Amino acid sequence: MSKKTDAAAIPVGKLTPEGAEAELVRLAAAITRADEAYYKNDRPEISDAEYDVLRRRNLLIEKRFPKLKRKDSPTDKVGAAPSTKFKKSKHAIPMLSLDNAFNDEDVVEFDKRVRRFLGLGEDEPVHYTAEPKIDGLSLNLRYDQGVLRVAATRGDGQTGENVTGNALTVDDIPQVIKDAPDVLEVRGEIYMSHEDFEALNARLDAEGEDQFANPRNAAAGSLRQLDAAITASRPLKFFAYTWGELSEPLAETQWYAIRRLKKFGFKVNALTKVCKSVDEMLAQYRKIEAERAKLGYDIDGVVYKVDRLDLQERLGFVSRHPRWATAHKFPAEKATTILEEIDIQVGRTGKLTPVARLTPVTVGGVVVSNATLHNADYIEEKDIRAGDTVVIQRAGDVIPQVVEVVSDKRRKGARKFKFPETCPVCGSHAVNEVNPSSGKADVDRRCTGGLVCAAQAVERLKHFVSRQTFDIEGLGEKQIASFFEQGIIKEPADIFTLRRRQEKGDIDLYAYKKKANGDLALKDGKPVPTNTKSVQNLFDAIEQKRSIASPRFINALGIRHVGETNARLFASHYGGFDGFYAAAVKARDETSAAYQDMLSIDGVGALVARGVIDFFDEAHNREAVDRLLKEVTPEVVESISSSSSVAGKTVVFTGTLETMTRDEAKARAQSLGAKVSGSVSAKTDYVVAGPGAGSKLKKAEELGLTVLTEAEWAKLVKA
Repeated sequence: MSKKTDAAAIPVGKLTPEGAEAELVRLAAAITRADEAYYKNDRPEISDAEYDVLRRRNLLIEKRFPKLKRKDSPTDKVGAAPSTKFKKSKHAIPMLSLDNAFNDEDVVEFDKRVRRFLGLGEDEPVHYTAEPKIDGLSLNLRYDQGVLRVAATRGDGQTGENVTGNALTVDDIPQVIKDAPDVLEVRGEIYMSHEDFEALNARLDAEGEDQFANPRNAAAGSLRQLDAAITASRPLKFFAYTWGELSEPLAETQWYAIRRLKKFGFKVNALTKVCKSVDEMLAQYRKIEAERAKLGYDIDGVVYKVDRLDLQERLGFVSRHPRWATAHKFPAEKATTILEEIDIQVGRTGKLTPVARLTPVTVGGVVVSNATLHNADYIEEKDIRAGDTVVIQRAGDVIPQVVEVVSDKRRKGARKFKFPETCPVCGSHAVNEVNPSSGKADVDRRCTGGLVCAAQAVERLKHFVSRQTFDIEGLGEKQIASFFEQGIIKEPADIFTLRRRQEKGDIDLYAYKKKANGDLALKDGKPVPTNTKSVQNLFDAIEQKRSIASPRFINALGIRHVGETNARLFASHYGGFDGFYAAAVKARDETSAAYQDMLSIDGVGALVARGVIDFFDEAHNREAVDRLLKEVTPEVVESISSSSSVAGKTVVFTGTLETMTRDEAKARAQSLGAKVSGSVSAKTDYVVAGPGAGSKLKKAEELGLTVLTEAEWAKLVKA
């Protein structure tokens, strides 16, 4: 496919509005897929560096075409659902991730964003703290009356895993604090030093146990042990750097709040510094980067935070990260190796992904043997061939990417890779789909086999039981693949009939004891199963999932372009799965009110709508869903419950606001449960008009909508 027809290959500055819209859809799908692979399945498909590039391109396009910005951006997500192995602990205040900066210009822009939001000029002082970004596991410690009561991991940002017993074994975590506020939540990072990591791996090797790939994995794996005695035997450390719920403020600035945490007995990073300008921030970044190799623990960047806590409160949060902080990431690590072969893998959506099989090489302390090659255009653009010496890049514990070919080391007669036009699994045609919004072909090639393709079927089932969907304990990827191969599970509904079929004798999930001569061990003339408990535990885990939140149910179906974010949008808009299902069937007719209503959902464009319609247009998909609904009940989505007078209302801001910036006004409205829209329609409840309001005000008056001044709006939201 020609790169000229691919919006992904066009620089942001040269994109047309039509191309930008298509590219934002592609980026949303790519980011969502990457999030699912990393957070849900623990099987990352792209490197941190490539993931950051996707997010950065998305941000640049949104800046250039602000009217096309997707409010449901997949970047507005944090972490993954907590494991069912631990009790859950809901965070009083969400644990969010950080926005990223990748170069000096990004840091300058971060400072400008802060000033624009606050309405401050370039000469007005804004101080920041700069501290190392620890590469470990985030932990929230709750103290009531000075006593540690709950320790919880980040989880999905809203709910984490309760690991209190394990945290009590970590020397750096005080169990009792003197002179602490009645309620104090301390947040920081569990990590392991390089020296301790090497010693732990040496011990595990001597004991014949599997070793950890890197210190971060070792720290996370050690804290998330069901046996606290194992955690106690591991050399874990903890840095404190922020807080959650408080009964009283710790200080007036970030710097003095951190000093107070130190007085409470927590270890804080000595490299933290207050910076009075962007130049000082960048100088501290370079100082920390220069000392990185000597620190004795892993860091992957520097975090900048607005120092004044009252300004932090004004800046607030977007759904995924605070506006008052950003992480300035270090460059990715690289290595050189041989690309031995190029294989094709088929994913659950039919995407054919080329994968480089490498001569194993160590990059940043981790041995890697696979790298993503993305798509046919990527291979062609970089002229990648089997046998080439290549430079690979990774950042974090993920599959790396091939960034360039060492051309002067290419062997003679090396042939170009020919991307297959048929699926290597089922033999169906592989095509580049056309985007209905732009009329242009997608960069990715996909198998047209659908459910007749075994690769897609098994990958869809893996997705169905992954963490952010049904999350069935004991039914992971290996079990799904095995059950599928045996014909025990062919579609989602089969999962929920396992117990009935086992009891009827239609299937047999047990493994059996054998005698020394290989014969089955018998008791009362019947074989003796070895894993009765594990099978019964699986059945019990499945029973617990017969009722599930509608967003998870929708996401689990694996509909093209519908991931976690869009699933939440659909569930919210239609009040649950039943309304969504009915609307999707009616929306087949693009002239129907149902189709137009689906497109009216902020963040759902023609491409997403077409994915939904195409899915439910297939009789076999509807039949599979109907069979599943006989086993599972998606929960109804309750309407917004809030004491705010504007909860659930749609608001449009227009004109110049005088007491706060537009961003502050939107953020405040959303925090009260209102929906902020960029356009006026008959569904708009309030139009807040300031000086200079134009066409939006005129349309509101024509429709007879409620128009408020800024003062009237302020009075309404305080009522």
